[in-house]
Amino acid sequence: MTTRVRYAPSPTGLQHIGGVRTALFNYFFAKSTGGRFILRVEDTDRERYSDESLQDLFDTMNWLGLDWDEGPEKGGAYGPYIQSERSEIYRRYAHKLVEKGYAYYCFCSEERLEALREEQKNSKSDHQGYDRHCRDLSPEEQNAKLKEFRDAGKEPVIRFKLPLSGATVMEDLLFGKITRKNSDISPDPVLLKSDGFPTYHLANVIDDHLMEITHILRAQEWIPTGPLHVLLYRAFGWEPPKYCHLPMVMGKDGQKLSKRHGSTSAREFRESGYLPEAIINYVTMVGWSYDDKTEFFTKEELEKVFSLEKINKAPGVFDYKKLDWFNGQYIRKLSPEDLAARLMPYLQKAGLCSDPATEKEKAILAGAVPLVRERLKKLSDISEMIRFLFKGVSVDDKTILIPKNGTPETTADILRWLAGYTEAFFDRSDEENEAVLRAEAEKRGVKIGDLLHPLRVAVTGTPVSPPIFETMRLIGKETSSERVRRAAGLF
Repeated sequence: MTTRVRYAPSPTGLQHIGGVRTALFNYFFAKSTGGRFILRVEDTDRERYSDESLQDLFDTMNWLGLDWDEGPEKGGAYGPYIQSERSEIYRRYAHKLVEKGYAYYCFCSEERLEALREEQKNSKSDHQGYDRHCRDLSPEEQNAKLKEFRDAGKEPVIRFKLPLSGATVMEDLLFGKITRKNSDISPDPVLLKSDGFPTYHLANVIDDHLMEITHILRAQEWIPTGPLHVLLYRAFGWEPPKYCHLPMVMGKDGQKLSKRHGSTSAREFRESGYLPEAIINYVTMVGWSYDDKTEFFTKEELEKVFSLEKINKAPGVFDYKKLDWFNGQYIRKLSPEDLAARLMPYLQKAGLCSDPATEKEKAILAGAVPLVRERLKKLSDISEMIRFLFKGVSVDDKTILIPKNGTPETTADILRWLAGYTEAFFDRSDEENEAVLRAEAEKRGVKIGDLLHPLRVAVTGTPVSPPIFETMRLIGKETSSERVRRAAGLF
């Protein structure tokens, strides 16, 4: 049997990092078993659907390099399956369930349903949800209502006829046997809406069957819908796929990952400068591990070693600091040329470089890459880190020039000395320049950092910068000297 899995998001919001993990698990399971990975867009919720969300799905898949293996051909390539384009299929199968006695037409108005909800709320009834008002209409009553509706240009909804007693068992590869009383399932849920669009439950089951899905890997939060889907499979006379519900993705506080923890959408991570290689590696490790020591995997390696048996039942913890560390490691694996190419868009977005970049701007960035690569956690860090290379430095508050144990008077004297030091700096080697600094610090009875601090702030505008000697050589003698003289003039 060929493994066939699907990633089936609803385009009603940006791709969440939890959804990305579901996509990765499905993709790697398909690849590791020689199977097929299918992308299906479940867009039947037309009220919440948005074009932006659909485009974000495609952008995310392309960014991560997750190619799907089949779908309707569009322009010589495979497009994903789009549920809104398959409405006739769902209508046909919904009516088959009515014919077989597993579903029925419901003619209740929205006003009646709203009044029912209000009554149940006020009475605090144990029986919440639809009251099965239309479930046992006689054939004559049903036909009369159908004619009335259709003469008015309307269609009734179709509801599933849930068993009134008993329980339904769902087998899960990770959590084992899951049993739910049929009375605990929402009473007779709608399968086909009056606008002809299916609900999630109907479309999901029909598509998984017709697309011959063998395994359903989806988030643990979907477990409550499993028994209903099993009942639908039975009603159609189909064998359900194998279920594997994936553990939740939590923040370090043990709560479900949300905005309060930090970025949650793939777009935010992409725009912040996380590499797709790092996201793929780290996110796959949230709830899955190959062994107790291996942390780094390429996408190609995961396509070979991934297995369901190594998924952990416990919730996966998403650690932003660990992701930053992963991303930094991947940044340092890039060649200088590749890293510069990935950094340039962030400088352009910050208005530090033109678009397209000039040869001079490219040269400055190429010179800066060796100085900053060890300190980068995200690509977006680059803008503030080397802003001083492209824009003038303005020290508005002279107090930031003063070392921790210094005074305005001692700092002014040091800066005047540094002005002469900078003029001669470019005629000496780095070793000679450091020796001069150390000798001057010893002469003044201070630490060498008390000289380096005002020099760094004067040249870069910040107390934290890439190595100052290399930075000054990159900026050049004229600019470095002018900035130190200007800083000295503040006192």
